Amino acid sequence: MKNETLFISDLHLCSARPEITQRFLRFLERRTGNAERLYILGDLFDAYLGDDDNQSPNREIKTAFRRLTESGTKVYFQHGNRDFLVGERFARETGIGLLGDYEVIDLYGVPTLLTHGDLLCTDDVQYQKARERVRTDSWKRYALSKPLWLRRLYGRWYRFKSGLDKRGKSEEIMDVNPETVRATMLRYGVERLIHGHTHRPAVHELEIEKKRCQRFVLPEWGHGETVLCWNQEGFRTEAID
Repeated sequence: MKNETLFISDLHLCSARPEITQRFLRFLERRTGNAERLYILGDLFDAYLGDDDNQSPNREIKTAFRRLTESGTKVYFQHGNRDFLVGERFARETGIGLLGDYEVIDLYGVPTLLTHGDLLCTDDVQYQKARERVRTDSWKRYALSKPLWLRRLYGRWYRFKSGLDKRGKSEEIMDVNPETVRATMLRYGVERLIHGHTHRPAVHELEIEKKRCQRFVLPEWGHGETVLCWNQEGFRTEAID
């Protein structure tokens, strides 16, 4: 009987990290059998260039997702800053559900807010402006109209530029803004938030309007990654073999 819900994010799958792809494929095959739901909260891919790109590891991931969803596990995907071009074709081919930037789910009786996490990093003004620009439908249509070989070149340049940009920013700027977290949880009326993006795994206890709240941060894969597991009894973090 499928009786648990799993949360992961920030796998950054790409051809340059085949060991992470293989670990994820083993995870899907061996660990998700009892999961009724699997949530992937963004940056599944390190640079997703469009649903027409069937180069490895995209091809293998699509096949594994289709196998998992056909087994009865519901899989949900939330766009990250590296894979916001995942579209409806990918969803149809795999059977997964696409989530919005903010999504409230019923997690065993408790309303829980899910997000990738980048929208909470409001101190990084430069990133937020760039994000707003590239997330418009017109920008995405323009990008996807380019030939795939050109998009691949752009993807390499973007990864290089992203690395340079990070070197020039403080750790504080790239983390969530506490007031943004509080305001967002108040806006959605939740006492629990789960996100990724910052690569700073932790369970944060906080108080919002005299209510005890929790913020769960998921880890990046490749550095002692874990999966957040939830069932009727509560949660636990489990190391991924």
